[in-house]
Amino acid sequence: MKKAERLNQELFYLNNKRRFHLEDLTIEFNISKRTALRDLDELSEIGLPYYTDAGRYGGYTLLNQTLLPPVTFNVQEVQAIFFALSGMKGLSSNPFEKSFPQIQKKLLETLPRKQQQGIDSMASAVYFYSTAPVKSVANLDIVMQSILNEQALSITDTQHVVRKSIIQVFELFYRNGIWFCSAVDLVTHKWGTYRCDKLIEISLYDGQVELFSNAELQQLQDKYEATYHNIQFRCVVNKAGRDHFLRDHYPNMRLVEENDKAYVCGGYNITEETYMVEYLLSYGKNMKIEYPESLAKKYRDYLTGLLE
Repeated sequence: MKKAERLNQELFYLNNKRRFHLEDLTIEFNISKRTALRDLDELSEIGLPYYTDAGRYGGYTLLNQTLLPPVTFNVQEVQAIFFALSGMKGLSSNPFEKSFPQIQKKLLETLPRKQQQGIDSMASAVYFYSTAPVKSVANLDIVMQSILNEQALSITDTQHVVRKSIIQVFELFYRNGIWFCSAVDLVTHKWGTYRCDKLIEISLYDGQVELFSNAELQQLQDKYEATYHNIQFRCVVNKAGRDHFLRDHYPNMRLVEENDKAYVCGGYNITEETYMVEYLLSYGKNMKIEYPESLAKKYRDYLTGLLE
């Protein structure tokens, strides 16, 4: 292990400790006491605050653990970070959009001039084309905060009818220009998928309510998927259809490959039948519905309606 890499790992190792002994470093990193002492001197110079405890059983005590230890990246890792940040710009909204310019500015300022020029060249040569955003969404940061802190949200949902609810969000996901969240209504205990752009008056709920653990939320989602999407379907797809599925599919669908053939399988609810047909139409000639017949008939009727 190179010295710079070892110092970086030592910073992370010590960051979660209040006290430590020299032997902790020698054992953890398989180094000598002399090397450990030299490492501590260098760690002190780059900002690790500690003092030596006197006495036979003394050691070291960290003074301040509020700052994250510095992290070193090679050129490829830095390029990967900027590449990821550039990709996130294509989203209509995101929970961290106010932080992105600051992150990019801080990262760029820490780089040598030559690497800055390399990042600028990459930015001018790489473009991300994604689905045009349907609508900008406010308060995604509050939704994310509620997930991370396991808090309830007070919302007003306007997607079908205007309705106030207290929900606990399990996950946040983005597809085709729209942010969604999966959540349980804490009053009715019903699971649902909410369009975030249809939610208004979002705030953290500070009232008394019984929350679910992450494991319980996962169980509720699994039960919902198994019972709500109760009509099974299967479609055979060719190679182009397989590629189409990999680019665009929903959580209630999966790709099955057997006997040199590929199938799109899954389940849907009867209320989603028209939406299913519209989705399957996007495959064109690269897909054929095997079952159920009701879905195939709906598909044919839809095509007939288009021709008329």
